[in-house]
Amino acid sequence: MSTFKYWTREKLQKRFGLQRIYNHTELSQWLQSEMEIDDYESKTLKRLLDKLIKYVDYWNEEELKIKFIGNMISLVDFDTDQISAFANRYIGGVVDGEELSGEPNLMIASGKQEVYAPFFFLHEYKKELDNDSPDPAGQCLASMLLAYHLNLETPQMANKTILGAYIIGRNWFFMVLDAQKNTVLALLMMQHKKKI
Repeated sequence: MSTFKYWTREKLQKRFGLQRIYNHTELSQWLQSEMEIDDYESKTLKRLLDKLIKYVDYWNEEELKIKFIGNMISLVDFDTDQISAFANRYIGGVVDGEELSGEPNLMIASGKQEVYAPFFFLHEYKKELDNDSPDPAGQCLASMLLAYHLNLETPQMANKTILGAYIIGRNWFFMVLDAQKNTVLALLMMQHKKKI
C-alpha cells in the first residue's frame, strides 16, 4: 500500500494516465464566482488577509494552520447536516489494482463522524521558504483520485468532479480532477489578489 506522500504528478501520470491541462472552464468559473458576504465576513477576511501578508514568511506549518487556515475553515462553516470538514482522517482503497491511503490535512465529505463521499481536499500547508515537500500537488491529486473511485459506490457522487487545493505560504493552488474523463488535472494558482 502506498501513501499519498509517495505520489508525484509524474508517478500518477505514468501509473494512471492522468494528464495536466492548463485551462479548465469549471475551475475558472469556480474561482471567479462572486459570492455575497456580509459585513462581519468581509471584515474577518480582511483581518485574516492582512495578518497573512504580514506574518506568513515567519509562521511554521502549525502556526499557518492555527492562525489562518483554521479561521478560514471556521468562517466558511462546512459542518452542516449534509457535510463536514474532517482533519487528518484516514482514507484508503484500491484504484486500478493500486492500494492508496493517507490522512489528508483536510477533506470535505458527507458524514458527521465517518467520512463518506469526500469531494474537496486541502493538502500541505507549507512555508514558502525552506519547503522540503517533494510534490504537494501529487499528494493532493492522489487523494482526489482515490476519492473519485470511492465515490463510484455512492450513486449521487458517482462521476462527480473532485476538487482540491494545496497551500504553500500565501499561495493557494487549486485543482480539479475532471470526473467525466478521469484523466485530467487542471492546476491554477491563486494568490491573495482577489478583492474582498
